[in-house]
Formats: sequence, structure tokens, C-alpha cells
Amino acid sequence: MPSKPFAFKYFKISQDKCAMKIGTDGVLLGAWSSLKKNPFSILDIGAGTGILSLMLAQRSEAELIDAIEIDANTYEQCVENFEQSPWGDRLFCYHASLEEFTEEIEDKYDLIICNPPFYSEDFKTDNKQRDLARFQDAMPFEHLLKSVSQLLSPLGSFNVVIPFKEEAYFTELASSLNLFPNRTLHIKGNPDALIKRSLIEFSFQNTDSETSELIIERQRHEYTEDYINLTKDFYLKM
Repeated sequence: MPSKPFAFKYFKISQDKCAMKIGTDGVLLGAWSSLKKNPFSILDIGAGTGILSLMLAQRSEAELIDAIEIDANTYEQCVENFEQSPWGDRLFCYHASLEEFTEEIEDKYDLIICNPPFYSEDFKTDNKQRDLARFQDAMPFEHLLKSVSQLLSPLGSFNVVIPFKEEAYFTELASSLNLFPNRTLHIKGNPDALIKRSLIEFSFQNTDSETSELIIERQRHEYTEDYINLTKDFYLKM
């Protein structure tokens, strides 16, 4: 029996066919990514359930929102989620690898967003679909950044969420492709926790970079004002 769809304020997401379910990382990235440049076109790399595309469709007036998903079952579910949303006419998902897509598409995108697989450990599970969604070798950082450098418009922005421990390495790789960090948000679960995630906005403009911090909870189930303000347009109970 299919699991119940995850309900946000303005759309629902079915995820029973997807290896990686909706998580805090994706919601934070979709809510944090800047739309100040009023992007005409958006690309969601490794769309999964389609949550990032749907969040950006809700938040923006972008006329073209493309997504890429390599796993067949996940792709089908992403398409269903797009079709059942209020923005189906602006959303399109390609069943392709990032490499195939980059080779075939000549368009440039004003905003690219990605919640990539980033478990770089050398072990695998028995679930190939989940491994594909979770492990970095399915989309190595080098491959991701090279494709982004080819697909991003000259004044566009690339937004990504990665483990904090990978930030320096990822930023160095990006810089080698003339992609520079403009904004960074460090995520902590609670005031006493270590920084767990980095949300980073890159562009081809090498300007001064600003860094800030977000704490999710003061204590268990007691969310901070910053977290509530960032996610309240999406979560039902915020």
C-alpha cells in the first residue's frame, strides 16, 4: 500500500517510489536559495521527489523549471508530483544522467540547484536505488561542478547543500572552474552541536562572500525563530 503523501502548505509530494525521502536538507536549500535576480530558467539536478523544483515554483515567477532524475522509478514519481501541483505547466523532468543532459542541452540556466548524493564512504548497501541516491560516486563533485560551469548563465547562481566537512574541498574545486562562493549558510542541529551542513551559493562573480549560521532547534522539537521564518511558507505546522 503506498505511503501517504507528504503535505506542504501548497503542494503534496508522494515519495513511496523514491529511495531518498524528503529531508531537512532539501527544504532548507529550497527555502534559502536567493531569487533576487528573478530567474527566467531554473535547473534542478538530481530532482528526487521534485521537492526543490516545487518549492522554487511556489517562490518564483520562473517560466521554465527543468529537473533531471536518473533513476526510473524516482523519475516517474517526480513527474507525477509535478503534474499534481499547481505549477505543472512550468515544470518538466528529464529522465537522464547529468552527463547526457549536459551534452544535449544548449540552454543556459539562471539558477541551478542541487541536493547531491554526498556519502563518500567506501561501503554500499544491498539497495542499488538507495545507493544511487546517497553515494557521491553516483555524481562526483568534480562531475557536478563541471556540468554546472557549462549549464549556468554568465550572471546565474548555483545553490547546493553539502556536508560541512566537504566545504573547503568543494569550494576549491568550484574555484578551479571559476565558480566562486557568494553566500554560505552553516547549519547546526542545536546550539551545542557541530556544524553539520553548508548551503552555498556560487556564481562566476568573484565578490566578497558572506557567511551566516542557522540553528534548527533550541532543544528537541523547540524550533528557533530563524528556522521557523525560513520554512514557514512550506511546513503546515510552522
